[in-house]
Amino acid sequence: MTGHRSGDDSPDSSSSTLPRRQLGRFLRECREANGFTIAAAAKLVDLSASALQRIEAGQTQKVRKQDVRALCELYAVGAEELRAAMDLASLARTQSWYHAYGGLYSEAFNMYTGLEAAAHRLLTYHEHIPGLLQTADYARAIISAYPGFAGAADVDRRVEHRMRRQAIVTRKARPIALEVLLHESALRRVIGGSRVMAAQLRYLAEVSKLPNVTVRLHPFSAGLTWGMPRGSFTILEFDSSAGGVAEPPIVYIEGGPTQDVYLEKPDEVLLYSNLASAIRHATLEENQTRDLVRRVTKEYEHGQR
Repeated sequence: MTGHRSGDDSPDSSSSTLPRRQLGRFLRECREANGFTIAAAAKLVDLSASALQRIEAGQTQKVRKQDVRALCELYAVGAEELRAAMDLASLARTQSWYHAYGGLYSEAFNMYTGLEAAAHRLLTYHEHIPGLLQTADYARAIISAYPGFAGAADVDRRVEHRMRRQAIVTRKARPIALEVLLHESALRRVIGGSRVMAAQLRYLAEVSKLPNVTVRLHPFSAGLTWGMPRGSFTILEFDSSAGGVAEPPIVYIEGGPTQDVYLEKPDEVLLYSNLASAIRHATLEENQTRDLVRRVTKEYEHGQR
């Protein structure tokens, strides 16, 4: 089974995650502009400080409209901005496709899934095939390797979740622009055996031909690029028209056994954009990348690795 999915099965691109983050940022900026601490503002609108902190961080699925209205009144928000905030509160309550998989992943990764579904461009650096381009068998081999995912049903649901995420790449309507900077070690690290690797690399070569997908390999011969010791990272960019409010780009760093990290400050995003540029500068061209992928595929097919 490959990573292909039909356009009819694509996740809902109107993710509730982006409106939640937009609303949270708006309320945070209003609070700070009015000189309130989180504790003081929360007390005045009869919320706990932790509840307000979660609203401002975009982590609350069921944002209550009465809380948004009370906060806007406290911050003396104008009528037009109040209407926009209430609209965002309505959008924030929308149930997106990935909520059906609740409990499988951390709240931080569930948030990433929503942001990924709402993004219009994604740039990622990896040393294994990234989830958006994995075949089901490759994904299963990776997921099964994690401790605690021993049950077959648990693993199957996680694989299904990963396959559904891929629809943003292959859907016919407004597919995401995906740029993958991939270290050559991703081709050489055997995951799931030679048969799984051969099928994965065949799919990688084919999907890289899509007009919205760019895959470029950083070969061993390029040595050590200055950004690479920082590990895998993803930069997400959003349409300025999404939800009627511009959402700034975000850097996501998957934590693995530790906590996932989101970086939003302009200087942090710029740092990782510069890292991506440095890595990209040392990569093979797209055609050269496909040629190398196909050569390694043949090695797996012939049982040489």
